[in-house]
Amino acid sequence: MQKVYDYIVVGAGTAGCILANRLSENPANRVLLLEAGGRDNWIWFHVPVGYLFAIGNPRADWMFRTEEEPGLNGRSLSYPRGKVIGGCSAINAMIAMRGQAADYDAWRNLGLPGWGWSDVLPVFRQVEDHFLGQGPHHGVGGGFRVEAPRVSWPVLDAVRDAAAQMGIPKVDDFNTGQNDGSGYFHVNQKRGRRWSSARGFLKPVLHRANLRLETNVLADRLVIREGRVAGVRFRRADGTEQVAEARGEVILSAGAIGSVQILHRSGVGPGEWLKQAGIDCFLDRPGVGRNLQDHLQQRAIYKIQGARTLNDTYHSLAHKALMGLNYAVRRRGPLTMAPSQLGIFARSDPGQDRPNLEFHVQPLSLDKFGDPLHRFSAITVAACNLRPTSRGEVRVTSSDPTHSPVIRPNYLSTAEDRRVAADAIRVTRTLMRQPALHHLHPEEYLPGSSVGDDDESLAKAAGDIGTTIFHPTGTARMGRATEPEAVVDARLRFIGLGGLRVVDASVMPLIVSGNTNTPTAMIAMRGADLILADSRASVQRVPA
Repeated sequence: MQKVYDYIVVGAGTAGCILANRLSENPANRVLLLEAGGRDNWIWFHVPVGYLFAIGNPRADWMFRTEEEPGLNGRSLSYPRGKVIGGCSAINAMIAMRGQAADYDAWRNLGLPGWGWSDVLPVFRQVEDHFLGQGPHHGVGGGFRVEAPRVSWPVLDAVRDAAAQMGIPKVDDFNTGQNDGSGYFHVNQKRGRRWSSARGFLKPVLHRANLRLETNVLADRLVIREGRVAGVRFRRADGTEQVAEARGEVILSAGAIGSVQILHRSGVGPGEWLKQAGIDCFLDRPGVGRNLQDHLQQRAIYKIQGARTLNDTYHSLAHKALMGLNYAVRRRGPLTMAPSQLGIFARSDPGQDRPNLEFHVQPLSLDKFGDPLHRFSAITVAACNLRPTSRGEVRVTSSDPTHSPVIRPNYLSTAEDRRVAADAIRVTRTLMRQPALHHLHPEEYLPGSSVGDDDESLAKAAGDIGTTIFHPTGTARMGRATEPEAVVDARLRFIGLGGLRVVDASVMPLIVSGNTNTPTAMIAMRGADLILADSRASVQRVPA
């Protein structure tokens, strides 16, 4: 490989694949894409239900864990992050979800021009190839294929009817700017196969002579000269180190965990943290690693009677064989399932001006990912607080790039989050008591009928059953240069360090009200536009 490139993109995840595609469109731009994981040449990266085998597998997952969380009554959680081209889009829930228009207007109102809903809607449309076709809300021809689910469950239809009896309308599309209602999630699939960012954006352009992908290389630190990032030092699998230099810019797209690790190892971050890790501080930037936000869900489980769930199918050899045959012949059935099929967006209390709860309803139940499904018929009704007020942190403890970071989300650390969590369980119980579900005789298995309905009991129960929905964001947040904890500006340029941008979920100043993969793709597409526009402007400023 050559040593000098115009752009070096670190991380071939959801954002990195899009950046590599866009930045290499001009054959004059030499682009290097570095990925710590390998190629997606494993069947379970492509069969949708493969997330069951990819999450918790070091072939696909960084295998991170959180610290023991006081808000979760001392529990530590697995914290999956994709380690393969396509990143988390190769192992995630495949749910195509933008959030709410008010989320992005809130970003703009923080002093971030260009990030309001009217600004980002055209970018969302540019990213996707939507089964609903070209229209005011959706686009066609983009790299991310979006389709309707290819499996249905009568038990989920009954839950949707129950939501309607609570006054929650049935909707066909959650991605119009407001997502109040119940409906089936649209998914990033194409004819029954997972459609990751690598499949949609990277693989179609790998033939370009000006684009080089390096896999199984671990970015160690940035090369900084005279206050500017000039390149990246990385390690190969055999332990050898190399340096690639950038004439233009280095773009960190390693995610809300990985980008922070690289910055910290480079001596960029909170000075006191770096000192404790034995790292010399080059630039004291207090916000790098702070402002971690994530969606915590309360996984309520209800035993039911008189309806088929995946639990029943899973424990039948005959049904398993039929599932495999259905997928092989028609690309339909349970093997196409996303982890959640039915979504319900609701309010935790009448005082909320827009939905602040997202329910993921599943025709199955299990203790945790990796465990077998239960041997009784059941559904999971998981409610998450869409706009948590708790803030956590990510930090390294060593300059060794093989050491896992400290991940401390601080779930349920605010009174507001504990109140919403308690209210979410109440809303769940109200949903399951609706007449549309009487024929299923739902019996609360988790948190359990012995848990009282008072705030204290429900908040403790939320800590017992709460788990991450895998949406870490905000650890290198956008902000104005005058804000002490801002990390990048509205053009995603690193504040105080030239030649560097961060383009991934870490730049979200506030977490969006929904799943985070599609917003990350939008950020990458818009980030590429900003990079290319600034490059053109720079050329025009150069005297003839």
